[in-house]
Amino acid sequence: MDGFSDLNLFALVARNRNLAAAARELGVTPPAVSKRLAQLEQRLGVRLMNRTTRRLSLTPEGELYLANGSRILDELSELEQLVTRSRAEPAGLLRVNASFGFGRTHIAPAVSDFVERFPSMKIQLQLTERPLSLQEEGFDLGILFGEVPDARINARLLLKNRRIVCASPAYLKRHGKPSVPHDLTSHACIVLRENDSAYGTWHFSRGKRAETVKVDGALSSNDGGTVLRWALDGRGIVVRSQWEIGGFIERGELVPLLIEWGLPNADIHAIYLERNRLSTKLRTFIDFLGEYLQAAVGRDVATNGAKP
Repeated sequence: MDGFSDLNLFALVARNRNLAAAARELGVTPPAVSKRLAQLEQRLGVRLMNRTTRRLSLTPEGELYLANGSRILDELSELEQLVTRSRAEPAGLLRVNASFGFGRTHIAPAVSDFVERFPSMKIQLQLTERPLSLQEEGFDLGILFGEVPDARINARLLLKNRRIVCASPAYLKRHGKPSVPHDLTSHACIVLRENDSAYGTWHFSRGKRAETVKVDGALSSNDGGTVLRWALDGRGIVVRSQWEIGGFIERGELVPLLIEWGLPNADIHAIYLERNRLSTKLRTFIDFLGEYLQAAVGRDVATNGAKP
């Protein structure tokens, strides 16, 4: 069993890429973790990690050990659940990555309800500005908006979601409504700087027709909440997801524009690595999350905002 203990330790350090962080999670000192890793490498006869003063990186042997070792740990956890839990109640740790806005508003409350229902589960939720690599950062699950870019990643659709062009009634009273996408070039548009998309470029489609508009304005930010606040203040036209603005539209604080035109897909997916496909804890969490979001968000997405 020392091998499994060492494998658990190595997987934890590999996920954190930091000895101090792994030590805090284990409740031991960083020198103790370092010594244990050195003993593991000595036993295997290979170097698993390259160590620098600031960060750890995996060697090719370390990548191989982590990939196959994680699968073994998952299978061991499944076996333990199979023989000890007649109801197959999920147990163990899941590491989840989500964006700041959606994570705070919906994923964090869902996690709270989930661990109340399944007290044997532990969830580590990390919120970031951009999606993190599941394999490189050691996450079990990520929440992704839009198309899934990598065919090697498994994905489950959690919630249909649209992006909507909108503005406050006060702004529209002063400046009028755009009738076609090109009209946006003469409006103050609030731009969200995100991911690697072209700055200030909005893509529209209507049937087989596509139109790309280069928008501009005095305000831009990398934070979606800030952009939304400026739109509510009447500072310009913005593009936001329907999950975020459904309530504002229902209350008349924002008005949807160009409703005959569509924007790129913003559906919400749970993504996970293929090796975790049969994990009871992962499958249970994804099922729970889908039901939670449909109840909490799906109602607004289905009934508010623009027409399909």
